[in-house]
Amino acid sequence: MSRRELLDLVRAAVAGMRRAGVGAGTGVAVLTSVTPEAFAAYVAAFILGARVVGVSPGLSDRQRAHVLAADIDVAVVDGPDQVARLGPGNQLPVLSLGPGAGAVDVLAAEVDATEPLLAGGRPDDVARLVYTSGSTGLPKGCAQTYRALSARWCRQPDQWAAEDATLMAAAERYLLSGTLASAVILDYVLRCLLGGGTAVIPEDSTAPLFPHAIARYRITAAILPVPRLYAMLDELRQRPVDVSCLRALVVSGSPVSPRRYQEALTALGPVLYQDYGQTELGMISLLSPEHVAAHGDAALASVGRPHPDVEVSIRAEDETPVADGEVGEIWVRCPHMMSGYWNDPEHTAEVLSGGWLRTRDLGRTDRHGLLQLRGRTRDVIIVNAQLCHAGPIERVLATHPDVDQAYVLGVPDERTGEAIHAFVVPAGQTVPDPVALAALVRTELGEINVPSHLTVIRDVPQTANGKPDKRALLARHGGAAR
Repeated sequence: MSRRELLDLVRAAVAGMRRAGVGAGTGVAVLTSVTPEAFAAYVAAFILGARVVGVSPGLSDRQRAHVLAADIDVAVVDGPDQVARLGPGNQLPVLSLGPGAGAVDVLAAEVDATEPLLAGGRPDDVARLVYTSGSTGLPKGCAQTYRALSARWCRQPDQWAAEDATLMAAAERYLLSGTLASAVILDYVLRCLLGGGTAVIPEDSTAPLFPHAIARYRITAAILPVPRLYAMLDELRQRPVDVSCLRALVVSGSPVSPRRYQEALTALGPVLYQDYGQTELGMISLLSPEHVAAHGDAALASVGRPHPDVEVSIRAEDETPVADGEVGEIWVRCPHMMSGYWNDPEHTAEVLSGGWLRTRDLGRTDRHGLLQLRGRTRDVIIVNAQLCHAGPIERVLATHPDVDQAYVLGVPDERTGEAIHAFVVPAGQTVPDPVALAALVRTELGEINVPSHLTVIRDVPQTANGKPDKRALLARHGGAAR
């Protein structure tokens, strides 16, 4: 599909949505697969000044209902399967990106090709809600205004820093996989197109994308979570294919282990970029092949240098800056960070203060100006690049009648980055059924939060001040997991 044809799709979507009443401030939920029509729908909604919410296919029914209840006025779908995702009894007006969904087909509207496409969003209107993973039980909507959306560096090619320009110059043929509901995926395909590249959507989205799709479609750039990188390296070891066309592979969600990074250098060459960021603002820092070449092991122990648009402050618990090189909590600010969590002033106040956003991650900057992560202030586990909070999982497990206490923590896992390990104390003599416990967590929090390890214990080790000692628990019982 040419750029002109894509622009025509955008024009059609603008005309159809406008005719259906979409305009500045309209809450638009987008539930689509990955297609040019879906991308055009996102762009059209932004042009009209709507408040756009991409609904991820990985949400549980409860989480999806929560997202769709967030002041949504209309849903955009591209087929009957997406209509079904709205849930039984849903009363939202539905707009379709083609016939067959039993809804208004917005792409069938008559289009005036001479009418200019003028942005309808006001600077301080909320442009989109980007939802967190929902690992706390219900996902939080990070509100980003049109002013912030315009300030994101990826939308300003003439202002790209040298590193950004080098990275995006590699995206001549960018592999578009995942879901457009992800702000990261949407931003990267936008960068590709603004930089003059071609976005490639695999014909069979169910087939293994990496590394075979890279070889088949002669892909020059892609983005994927760290566990997918590890799976790709394992696949290349067993069934080698020619991926010499690859010039940039961006990984995100969790740090790459130094051993695996070195393996990637051997298998792929100097093409690997490590993106460290958060849903609340996007990229914070980027580790590039140039950093690794210049600083070696010091670079591999870091997540790169902060992006030029992002200011980083390392602070102590009292929120005062720590001395250079010391570990503290990472605070950030930039023109494109969120203005707050949608309809959630309590959590907003916890993370935003004086124009800064606290990441809840611990870190330090080294003598090269590289940012090193040193843990998290929150009790979270990163599974397949998604944050899973231990507290909600513990609370759900403890609601089972056969469970008296539950303790959850993360353990390293090369397949998923980290894995969730749960310890439960029985309420009586009956041993809790692991299948029932997994089903309970799956229903309440979604599949990503289901523990992959579960150990039944009779007592819990304690710290000196009487609190449960999770690390001692893992050291004592970790090998007995089932």
